[in-house]
Amino acid sequence: MSEKILKPIKTTRPTKIGLQRTWYLLDASKEPLGRLATKAARLLMGKNRADFSPDVDMGGMVVIINAKQTVLTGRKFERKNYFFHSGYPGGLKIRSYKEQYQIDPTKPIYLAIKRMLPKNRHQDIRMNNRLFIFSENHNLKVKLIPAN
Repeated sequence: MSEKILKPIKTTRPTKIGLQRTWYLLDASKEPLGRLATKAARLLMGKNRADFSPDVDMGGMVVIINAKQTVLTGRKFERKNYFFHSGYPGGLKIRSYKEQYQIDPTKPIYLAIKRMLPKNRHQDIRMNNRLFIFSENHNLKVKLIPAN
């Protein structure tokens, strides 16, 4: 019997050191709100990378344009509601999508993406530092990669 000598395989562990963040451009007028939000959440988490690791924040920067032209399927424009609570008894506030859209058209996109991200220490960093939502076009002077 011959014994094979097995060599240990060295695995690499991704770290934030030397990480290059890529800028992605998403157009809200081209697809429904849910599909746009899932694409943005995947890009913010870094799940499109081959070396993805859930405990390392390695996602890209996401720019969303044309939030005023957001598309909803079916009758969601009239029927979809957002619920907020003040924390006091009887403090439930209900706002329809139509009302929210008239107040701030970027807020429904923001909430959809935020609720698709994992609820951990990376969520606030991803949402506040690496997500940019514009009602119309943008004026950023960075090289953007279309993600649609």
